[in-house]
Amino acid sequence: MTDFAVRAAETADQPVLERLWHLFRHDMSAFNGHLPLPDATFRADRLRAAFTEPGWAAYLFTLEDRPAGFAFVRNLDGPGPTVLNSFFLVNAARGRGHGRAAALDVLARHPGDWEVAFQDANRAAAAFWPRVAAASAGEAGWHLEHRPTPGKPEVPADAWICLTVPAR
Repeated sequence: MTDFAVRAAETADQPVLERLWHLFRHDMSAFNGHLPLPDATFRADRLRAAFTEPGWAAYLFTLEDRPAGFAFVRNLDGPGPTVLNSFFLVNAARGRGHGRAAALDVLARHPGDWEVAFQDANRAAAAFWPRVAAASAGEAGWHLEHRPTPGKPEVPADAWICLTVPAR
């Protein structure tokens, strides 16, 4: 078995997460059509928020002691559900159960109500998140709904998984 781990990110991890962030945004550009900024980077407000805003947490995934992905969580201080704001696993780590393990680990760290958004056009995410929700909350402990993207009526509605993660 490979050495895969999930840990809370520290300030010293921010440069690594910045590089992973650009890989993530590149992947997402296939679904949202966002081009890089003129300096070839992508908008990074959520990355900054994960390290500076109250109610946020960042997690770093490693595989064989190398960076393999991340999760950013928001609304930890409520009210309302905790939101898995961003989730990414590098291509080389996909398809081996690491994404599922990472998602279940992050969810379990914060029992209670959760929401996870994705785009239906992202077929991998559309297949992945319902399986994770069922594994975490049980078949009856989650549901899927579609919500319009605020301020963007021309964009397809986002899919949202709503689930309740039980305490361990």
